[in-house]
Amino acid sequence: MNFLTNIILMTQPQEGQKPWTTFIPLILVMVVFYFFLIRPQMKKQKDLKNFRDSLKKGDKIVTAGGIYGKINNISNNVITIDVGNNMLLKVDKSAIVRSEVDIENQQ
Repeated sequence: MNFLTNIILMTQPQEGQKPWTTFIPLILVMVVFYFFLIRPQMKKQKDLKNFRDSLKKGDKIVTAGGIYGKINNISNNVITIDVGNNMLLKVDKSAIVRSEVDIENQQ
């Protein structure tokens, strides 16, 4: 912290203080951010991508808008879902957030 203060105030480091020791708190903050924020988010995105890639016809899913349905057809990034009464909706693959089975397991 003193290093940043020294830079802001344009002063020299104190006697006996090594310049690299002032970087230790900054490095520790970066490590904490990586392990508690960045890494879990990357893992969550990877799991969601794997889930979307493993979808197949007949799977029950939930969209980001909260629409429950069953997959009727998959073509590239467009998924056609049956929401009941033979009503079909086309949604983008990125709108699928989880399967109905996941929701049933949470309750």
